[in-house]
Amino acid sequence: MKAFGKFLGLLLLGLLLILVALGFALTQLLDPNDYKDEIRQLARDKANLELNLAGEIGWSLFPWLGLEIHDATLASASTPQQPFADLKMLGFSVRVLPLLSREVQMSDIRIDGLDLKLQRDAQGHGNWQDIGRLAGQPQQATPPAAGSAPSAGTPTPAPSVAALKLDIDSLAVSNTRIVYHDAGSGRQYSIEGLDLRSGPIREGASIPLILKGLASSNQPQLQATSELVGNLRFDTALQRYLLEDVVLKGEASGAPLGSKTLAFSAQGQLLVDLVAQVAEWNSLKLSANQLHVLGELKVRELDKQPQLEGGLSIAEFDLRAFLESIDQSLPPMADANTLRRATLVAGLSASPTSLTLQDLKLTLDDSSFSGQLAVADFSRQSLRAQLKGDRLDLDRYLPPPSEAAEAASASRKAEVQKSAQGSGVGNTPLPDKPTTHAWSEAPLLPLPALRRLDAELTVNLGQLTLRKLPIDNARLKVKAQNGQLDLGELRGDLFDGNFAVSGSLDARSDTPQLQFAPKLDNIPLERLLHTLKPAEKPPLRGNLQLDASLNARGNSEKALIDSLAGKASFVLDDGALADANLEQQLCRGIATLNRKTLSSEFADKDTPLQELRGSLQVKNGVASNQDLRARIPGLTVNGKGDIDLRVLGLDYRLGLTIGGDQRATPDPACQVNERYAGLEWPLRCRGPLELGAKACRLDQDGLGKIAAKMAGEKLSEKLNEKLDEKLGDKVDPELKDALKNLFKR
Repeated sequence: MKAFGKFLGLLLLGLLLILVALGFALTQLLDPNDYKDEIRQLARDKANLELNLAGEIGWSLFPWLGLEIHDATLASASTPQQPFADLKMLGFSVRVLPLLSREVQMSDIRIDGLDLKLQRDAQGHGNWQDIGRLAGQPQQATPPAAGSAPSAGTPTPAPSVAALKLDIDSLAVSNTRIVYHDAGSGRQYSIEGLDLRSGPIREGASIPLILKGLASSNQPQLQATSELVGNLRFDTALQRYLLEDVVLKGEASGAPLGSKTLAFSAQGQLLVDLVAQVAEWNSLKLSANQLHVLGELKVRELDKQPQLEGGLSIAEFDLRAFLESIDQSLPPMADANTLRRATLVAGLSASPTSLTLQDLKLTLDDSSFSGQLAVADFSRQSLRAQLKGDRLDLDRYLPPPSEAAEAASASRKAEVQKSAQGSGVGNTPLPDKPTTHAWSEAPLLPLPALRRLDAELTVNLGQLTLRKLPIDNARLKVKAQNGQLDLGELRGDLFDGNFAVSGSLDARSDTPQLQFAPKLDNIPLERLLHTLKPAEKPPLRGNLQLDASLNARGNSEKALIDSLAGKASFVLDDGALADANLEQQLCRGIATLNRKTLSSEFADKDTPLQELRGSLQVKNGVASNQDLRARIPGLTVNGKGDIDLRVLGLDYRLGLTIGGDQRATPDPACQVNERYAGLEWPLRCRGPLELGAKACRLDQDGLGKIAAKMAGEKLSEKLNEKLDEKLGDKVDPELKDALKNLFKR
């Protein structure tokens, strides 16, 4: 037996030596370069490829079946003059004996200098689509619907055979360039300097990978250098592919980033399961300059409509600094320290056409929000939001006053002060026309953006600050689509009252149409005016009730004010005119008529308003009031006039019915006798709206007429006394009355 074993061993060694010698002889006697024409024809017949072998072909047969190709090009046989691949060198070798047991044991696979150009023409046809199609075959066969039975005559697929087992020492791809160009859209994407290195490639084992390259695009113009390091593990039978401990890092630059550079990195565990049609990215870590993100992502239905789900968490970062680092400028804001602190935690779900952030928790500076934010349709940029926040100081994010606005405000203030010098009681008249106010003619609304806007927003805030107004329990509900905006609700609590506004904006034309209906309930007017203009003392106080329905058209402040129309009604409860004691002024007038001097001054400098109400008809920016009614202690006021919003001026004529001094100790000079009972005393208010009651004074012309009337009545009384004294009972009473009436005339 021992001799037989030795004999068998020698026999096998002899056979092996014979095979090696045969392989060596074949490689020395046969030159594959002599068969280039046959190889080209085989490529045309079997793969519809035009193969050009300009360089030498090297090969080996045993124990390695090896091949090395230099300077080759590939093109579709239908366009042989337009190669899509240019290869400097391809080399690989396979052990022969393991192939008999369907095992592929390869040494290094080396690819160098590959230049791959993929192009679609204007009709959408790619230069690679004809590869593998034989002459006469249709361009693309439509696969049968899933689950459908094969038709008659359709060959039944052959049963699958056992998969090959791969065993490759390494893979090296260097100096590779891949370009994709779409003539229809003009877009081009490329990867240059692609360099790929791997460790031993064996199924089920961890395969180290290193991938480097420069990726770029022309729309937008952007480029990024990147490096990927990780370990690949795959199972062909289960169709599972896992990229473990992957780290992708690099830098991006280009037109969207201006002159800045974005440093980015990504880490995690990537899994693709083609049987379950699921892809996962676990232990996700992303960073981009100051931005750092953690999360878990999962994609389902890879073969149908991919659905993404997962969660993201963004650590606190400086949003303003991040945007500056990628050359994205922010609009001017009143507070340059806004957007310094931002965090985000949210669940994520998405499809190829939409994205939703649910269970969102967002912190922005001193504000916190929760709710849901979604883009319902990427193509239409459809925004949907349902947010609830604790507080928001919106003034910090609004643009600061422009130099032109500040100059106009200063000019207006100077004009008002100049007008105030001629106001009040006295002989110095107010100007016949109110001072001007420069409403801006600059475009107010971004009409193209509004026409593209597709949004449904519902926002609730515990506290909102807008123009320094502290609004509690604010609620906003707005819908915008196809250039039409509907303000379904804007309401909140303001001081001790509340307000509500509804309205709409039609921005489909270059002259937008605006409709709005404000309603104020029990708003403290003095606090409102003082908050809006803290440097000025409010001319009026009281609790305001307002109900209005207004409309306007145009795209500038001036156009909107000039076209303002509608109606409104108002009531001011428990009000007062500040720094204007009309009761004292009237007592002075009564004392003048009584030819007396007031013995005391009124302690209160204000005029209390027990009632103030009226209605307004607005047309072309002028609010007309014909039913003003006010009650002051000892005085009833009826009036009518206009408020010209175009110039912020007022012109009112008031009629005052006097009850006299109503104080506990009335001034004798201000006693109203029966001759003055029922008389309506004239008052004129004319000038800038900011003057308030300071623009009001006694109408001297009207006062003169009353004085003349009262003097005539006094003279008639004296004549009647003389007639009674002279005539006595000597004249018939009817004749006496006729004489009295004659003297009255």
